[in-house]
Amino acid sequence: MKINKNCVGCGQCVAFCQRDAIYVWGRANITKNCVNCKICAYYCPMKAIEVTE
Repeated sequence: MKINKNCVGCGQCVAFCQRDAIYVWGRANITKNCVNCKICAYYCPMKAIEVTE
């Protein structure tokens, strides 16, 4: 997962992450707890989370 420049730091992704793998400090940041479930990308209103394999 990768955060692109569209991120505005709204925190929507944090609310839906079931692994506590995202935090917002200005904009979203993904931690090593991420398992690439893609839920955050689905709920991001800015489409700022890119799925990387």
